[in-house]
Amino acid sequence: MEFRERLQYLRERKRISRKVLSELCGLNSDAIRRYELGLREPTLHSLIAIADFFEVTVDYLVGRE
Repeated sequence: MEFRERLQYLRERKRISRKVLSELCGLNSDAIRRYELGLREPTLHSLIAIADFFEVTVDYLVGRE
């Protein structure tokens, strides 16, 4: 599973919108959409914010379980 798929899975499991997730992680409002569509790769700062929010490791997010 790729980062974009894991991100979407985690977000949908929590039942939150892309916009809400971006706000909670302090990211640009369109960032989550771009990540999930594979149009953009997250920065390390973004990966850490997303991992912290979902209480998973950055390794998990990038497929290094």
